[in-house]
Amino acid sequence: MLRAGLVRQGIAASEEEARLEVASRTDRGVSARANALAVSAPLAASELLRRLNTISASLFFTAARGVPVTFRPRRAVRRVYRYFDPSPVVDRELVSRAAALLAGPVDTRTFGRGVPAAAPRPLPVESVSVTPTGVGHIVEVRAPSFVWGMVRKIVGGLREVDTGRLSLGRFEAAARGRQRLTLPLAAPEGLVLWDVEYPEMWEEIWPGPNRLQRSARIEQVHAAWTRGRLLAALYGGDGDAEDGTPVQRAREPLR
Repeated sequence: MLRAGLVRQGIAASEEEARLEVASRTDRGVSARANALAVSAPLAASELLRRLNTISASLFFTAARGVPVTFRPRRAVRRVYRYFDPSPVVDRELVSRAAALLAGPVDTRTFGRGVPAAAPRPLPVESVSVTPTGVGHIVEVRAPSFVWGMVRKIVGGLREVDTGRLSLGRFEAAARGRQRLTLPLAAPEGLVLWDVEYPEMWEEIWPGPNRLQRSARIEQVHAAWTRGRLLAALYGGDGDAEDGTPVQRAREPLR
């Protein structure tokens, strides 16, 4: 859709000439609040933004700047992911301690997918935080780069600690590469690529939304509201059990 839109809106003469590159790719079901792309186009930043924001109502381009042809969007200094988990935290202090253990090198053999098991493969993680909300909680992970499934594995590991199936000691050993564990993979729907950061400042900020984007936003809000009310009617509450008690995860040892 994006490649074809670049040609359709006169941003590039062909998909090949656009030389489109993106900072991060996400699995099916994962959302992106912010991502970054590089495209070759003979346009000023303001005009480029205007045309980009006419490609599709589902795409919202917020800022632009000119960069040299050697620029690669994957060389971001930081990526920020947030996982929106509707389940309550059973032991807030325990989960916070586990999250703090992930600041530093994290072995991606356990906290990742498809990583060879021969030797530890660490990646630096700046921070992991867990913030309770009115319903559920948010896990935020900040790091320069990630491997496939890394944030979803981190969320799965924190859940195992929270339910008592995984001790803090084994969790830390897995993070430092002294032990390899098979952790559950959290569902993709709760994950959002929240931000991608670079040392350069943006030159042009999009003042939108435009008419197409405003209409799409209203439709999306209405659809989300309707779905929420429908689920509440079907299941008897906002994520609670039928008797009104909050749903909690069972405590069983991890094998």
